[in-house]
Amino acid sequence: MTQRPISVRALRTHQGDEVDVYSFFLKGSDILKIADISRIYRDEAEELKGFQRKEIRQHVGSIVEYLDRRQVLFPNAIILALSQEVHFNQSRGPAPKGISNPKTSDIGTLNIPIRNEGRRAAWIVDGQQRSLALSKSVNQDIVVPVVGFVASDLEIQREQFILVNKAKPLPRRLINELLPEISTELPSDLKTSKIPSELCNLLNRDPKSPFYQLIKRVSLTDTNPQAVIQDTALINVMKNSINNYGALALFKNMGDGGSDVDAMYRVMCVYWTAVKEVFPEAWGKKPQESRLMHSAGIMAMGILMDRLMPRLHSAQDIHRDVRAALERIAPYCCWIGGAWEGLGLNWNDIQNTPRHIKALAELLVQLDFAASQEAA
Repeated sequence: MTQRPISVRALRTHQGDEVDVYSFFLKGSDILKIADISRIYRDEAEELKGFQRKEIRQHVGSIVEYLDRRQVLFPNAIILALSQEVHFNQSRGPAPKGISNPKTSDIGTLNIPIRNEGRRAAWIVDGQQRSLALSKSVNQDIVVPVVGFVASDLEIQREQFILVNKAKPLPRRLINELLPEISTELPSDLKTSKIPSELCNLLNRDPKSPFYQLIKRVSLTDTNPQAVIQDTALINVMKNSINNYGALALFKNMGDGGSDVDAMYRVMCVYWTAVKEVFPEAWGKKPQESRLMHSAGIMAMGILMDRLMPRLHSAQDIHRDVRAALERIAPYCCWIGGAWEGLGLNWNDIQNTPRHIKALAELLVQLDFAASQEAA
């Protein structure tokens, strides 16, 4: 039997491209009756779905403890993306006298259908943990403010999710994975991560990529046990390369103002395929077994890429020359055993710290320089 919709008194206004935005109050226990938590995952076609974090139990428990005190103040609004199934009935009659700008909003009744989980007419953009806590609290009568905007388009929901949460402790890996799915204008601090994250997705999906299915992504954590490389490390490699005059910067802001992402992708594939071929015994292993797969190793080898690839850019057979350059320093590399001469560190003492990454990168660059001088 179809349940009756929840009806609430609401104010309606318009923002952006005539998007309906509503403000209303709702019992906290009713939030999850009308709204789904859209958790991030990938479907069988590798398409990204959802956008939310997994439940953080400790955080939710702390909020429940607070709510159970009964006499609580809860002024923070839950933000919802509403489907076009919601219906607003504007109240008739003139606006009350004395209102400075009566055209700012309309008052009326907002009707929100109740659907089964997974098919609900709203999605939580901000307030996932609070909504879960409200549903678990014994204080079921607390009323909370809600702001909802009509947007059945998942891209708009993701855009708002990122913009609303970017100033909060939202996991950077979650933001990175969502960025390639957003086509609208982004703040400058997010723009710099969009291309590296897009490249990260391509490197993980392409069977011809040396990183095929080896990269840990938020949406694939539970479904891809063979992933061993932290996406943040690889994204930082590409981000630094693009922004600090590295190998990928050669293809940034081309003549038409755009960036040649395909050329960046080819550079990554050529270099890291050579790395995979020169160090096969260290490739694809867990970071505990191979420091080449460790974030420190990825970052240090990324710095070497920025020195090596521009130097060999015009080579007739760039793959052959890159591989030859790496083979010359291979005898001095200790990815799975031994001690790094010149660092005073055993292979498994290398940690993901700025000091270790800098020291390892400097050693690799020095080894490459010395080897190239001898080969000249």
